[in-house]
Amino acid sequence: MWVIAGLGNPGSRYRATRHNVGFLVLDELASRHHILWRERKQVAWVGQGRVGAEEVLLVKPQTYMNNSGEAVVPLLRKKGGTAESLIVVHDDLDLPFGRIRIRDGGGAGGHKGVLSILRGLNDGGFLRVKIGIGRPEGDEPSDRYVLSPFPPEQSETLGATLEQGAEAVDCILREGAQRAMNLFHRKDPVRAGCGPAEGR
Repeated sequence: MWVIAGLGNPGSRYRATRHNVGFLVLDELASRHHILWRERKQVAWVGQGRVGAEEVLLVKPQTYMNNSGEAVVPLLRKKGGTAESLIVVHDDLDLPFGRIRIRDGGGAGGHKGVLSILRGLNDGGFLRVKIGIGRPEGDEPSDRYVLSPFPPEQSETLGATLEQGAEAVDCILREGAQRAMNLFHRKDPVRAGCGPAEGR
């Protein structure tokens, strides 16, 4: 089973903010595969189902971003998973708005939610699907920027970005991470061609 964690902060106050784009991608993924959400002891919203031939557990931690590992790691271990069966979807300041990057392993890159998971697992060998949110202009602090809503001009195309994020996860599961990288790291990602999953 794959565990797919989308990172964000709980509550209506944060729902439409840049930092919650991981939650929003998982909502899109759940919708397209008819996976229903249920709350698990106020620690996470989870949904179990299938993407193609792969069984998946979708996880939206409710422990706040900086403590994401407190929800993700116990659920992963309960399912008998390891870092190699985990995909983490999260926002990325270093990518322009709307760009997708898939990374296999590595450090946290300054993202505190990813850092929490990495520390909890003591293993950085999980896949990350990074959703670009761009950097703030001028002197706006990054912490305030990520907790702000998308501006109107980005909100108009946010739906397409969320669809691409969900498609990137689909492609990883159906055809493997390298194939997904080849498709989604292009300037104009190709949206078709993912067949049955063949592993990492």
